[in-house]
Amino acid sequence: MISGGKKVALVDVREPFEFEIACIPNSQLIPLGTIPERLAEIPRTKTTVVMCKSGVRSARVIEFLRGQGFENLLNLEGGLDAWREEVDPTMCKY
Repeated sequence: MISGGKKVALVDVREPFEFEIACIPNSQLIPLGTIPERLAEIPRTKTTVVMCKSGVRSARVIEFLRGQGFENLLNLEGGLDAWREEVDPTMCKY
């Protein structure tokens, strides 16, 4: 994803069944429970937006990642629920 000329990584920490229902294009699914063993898949050189349905799980993941030395992390506040309301009303609600 390109935002203001910057490359941004999108990491979705929901469960696979949620991702199948609705997702932001080009986001990478790394479910919350798999984060510790999949750290190598999360970029350290890009700004990374972490997301979930409401923003709660993603906030927990960001806290964990910061403890692991990650920087340039952003939480999609309000999660995909807010994204649907503010950006893409065609996104499936669940």
